[in-house]
Amino acid sequence: MIGSGQSLRRETRFAGHVARLSIAGSDVWLLAPDTFMNHSGESVAKLAHFYKIPPEAILVAHDELDLPPGAVRLKDGGGDGGHNGLKDITEKLGGGHYARLRIGIGHPGNAAQVASYVLRRAPTAEQELIDDAITRAQSYIEDIVLGQFQKVMNALHAHQV
Repeated sequence: MIGSGQSLRRETRFAGHVARLSIAGSDVWLLAPDTFMNHSGESVAKLAHFYKIPPEAILVAHDELDLPPGAVRLKDGGGDGGHNGLKDITEKLGGGHYARLRIGIGHPGNAAQVASYVLRRAPTAEQELIDDAITRAQSYIEDIVLGQFQKVMNALHAHQV
């Protein structure tokens, strides 16, 4: 369930589950791709093209190895940082000018262990930190929709984990 008692519904034309909400007076589409993470750009691009949503109006929430569990950062545009999902989204949208909500999951400490690390279930203590970060980020969604990125960045980035 998401806000207002709504649920995401399966939409095969977008290769994912979607919901439409009104936030801060704007229509907002939520999308959970059904594709493998490395191919999530397919789903994002299908929804964006169908509804004529420009990349700069898109926010992608994703896991971030370079942040410790519990950290959350907002970034407006940028590179993919080696994240294959972001790489695919950037390719399918034709550029990387979309916002990213980076949710820290920590790093295993060894590049050879990254694949198994991101596919495993987080230990309970780390999952609690990640869940808290998601809750903290959710409290700023209206500000993000209103384009108040600097305000959100200041608030989220000031929180120490």
